[in-house]
Amino acid sequence: MTPSEFQRARSPEAKRLREAAILDAARALGAEHGIRQVTLTDIAARTGMHKSALLRYFETREEIFLRLTAAGWQEWAPALSARLREIEEPGPATVARAFAATLAERGMFCDLLAQAPLNLERNVSVDAVREFKLATLAAREDIFTALDEQLPLLDRAGALDVIATAVALAGAFWQIATPGPEIAELYRSDPRLAHAVLEVEPRLTRILTATISGMTAAPAAQHLRPH
Repeated sequence: MTPSEFQRARSPEAKRLREAAILDAARALGAEHGIRQVTLTDIAARTGMHKSALLRYFETREEIFLRLTAAGWQEWAPALSARLREIEEPGPATVARAFAATLAERGMFCDLLAQAPLNLERNVSVDAVREFKLATLAAREDIFTALDEQLPLLDRAGALDVIATAVALAGAFWQIATPGPEIAELYRSDPRLAHAVLEVEPRLTRILTATISGMTAAPAAQHLRPH
């Protein structure tokens, strides 16, 4: 569809379909180029709309990507919870691997996780931030339940810390692991920079294993402490 062919959505259903088309376009562009490189003009062009017409549906590009971040949470949380419930021998290492694997296979979600607190929550309305936070809060509930089933020594506060650590590190590590082509070639060509080449899943697994091990070992350590 070209901008000249675009017609404004008149009914609630037509508006919903138009918003979905905008989100799909932003998702595709983000996957192709990275979130930071995608402009509102790019999204409008991909959907065949004028930029001014797109602004009738979303206030800013940040609002669009914040909606996609919420959708990412709603897709990832049940996938992680299902993976956690499949673990036959639960423990810090197996739980950490479930977190790391499900995040590493969702590159764009990791990109969004990094961008959300830095940019996406800063150029939107208070209502948009509230809606996003409530969506992520709801998405975490199933993860809390699955963690409690697998790691009963991990209380809710500890589970929240594990989730927060996992998503924060996944976002940061994904940014480091996906530099631009010229920087990636630099890392490959200079052995002194080998440490800069990062694989998200194994690094995240190691750190989360250590984190969860410390949290679940704390009660035992306190029990052994002399009075």
